[in-house]
Amino acid sequence: MIESLGFRTDLLLLELGGSDLEDTGEYVVARTPDNPNFWWGNFLLFRTPFAPGDVRRRLDAFHAEFPAANHVAVGIDTVDGVIGAEDEVVAAGFEIGRDVVMTAREVVPPARPNEESTYRYLSSDDDWEQLVQLGLVTAPMEVDDLYAEFTRRKVATKRALVEAGYGKWFGAFEGDRLQSSLGLMFDGKGLARFQSVQTHPDDRNRGIGSTLVHRASTYGLTAGGARTLVMVADPEYLAIRIYRALGFTDTETQLQLSVRPGS
Repeated sequence: MIESLGFRTDLLLLELGGSDLEDTGEYVVARTPDNPNFWWGNFLLFRTPFAPGDVRRRLDAFHAEFPAANHVAVGIDTVDGVIGAEDEVVAAGFEIGRDVVMTAREVVPPARPNEESTYRYLSSDDDWEQLVQLGLVTAPMEVDDLYAEFTRRKVATKRALVEAGYGKWFGAFEGDRLQSSLGLMFDGKGLARFQSVQTHPDDRNRGIGSTLVHRASTYGLTAGGARTLVMVADPEYLAIRIYRALGFTDTETQLQLSVRPGS
């Protein structure tokens, strides 16, 4: 049983997408052999915070599980953002991510709905190729060949999930051009998890993203059969205010610790 709602739904989506999960007791190993550059598809989820002196042992555990990896990615199954021996973790070169896990059981319309775009599901080969390109243009890091391959493989997994009936991928379009997109996947037990809310830089600040999130949320809570929607957001990114305005509330903190290649 995973306490963190964020990681619980992360692991569910990974498993549905073909990743391998192994519970060792101390930690859960998530492996995505088809996409080795996917950090958060190849990571360890520890069940407890770091105790003093744990850093080296946990680094060794990661490298034992992923001997060919050029990154380190570990999570902690907690809801309060407490790392434990944080000074030691930082000194070892870890970057600390504290995302906000948000939930909603009902949503309200956006203050500035966008009625100019067309909203529909992604379906064609061109739609999915545009999703690849949207992922590259909104990338949080420099795009190189490895990142482009990672993005293409990840989109292929998203498409496979949709075509297997686990959820829908929503898009906002200007004509046939994809402006914004997101996924909504269902666990079959009342939870629906948002994935990858992205808006092209040329289309931001027009109410498109908030309208798309609202429409997908409404679908999830009605035709989708979900009772609770789950969204994971960066607390430093402006989009979190949009989610709160639509009715999402902060529920827990998700901890992700990583060491970049070459660090």
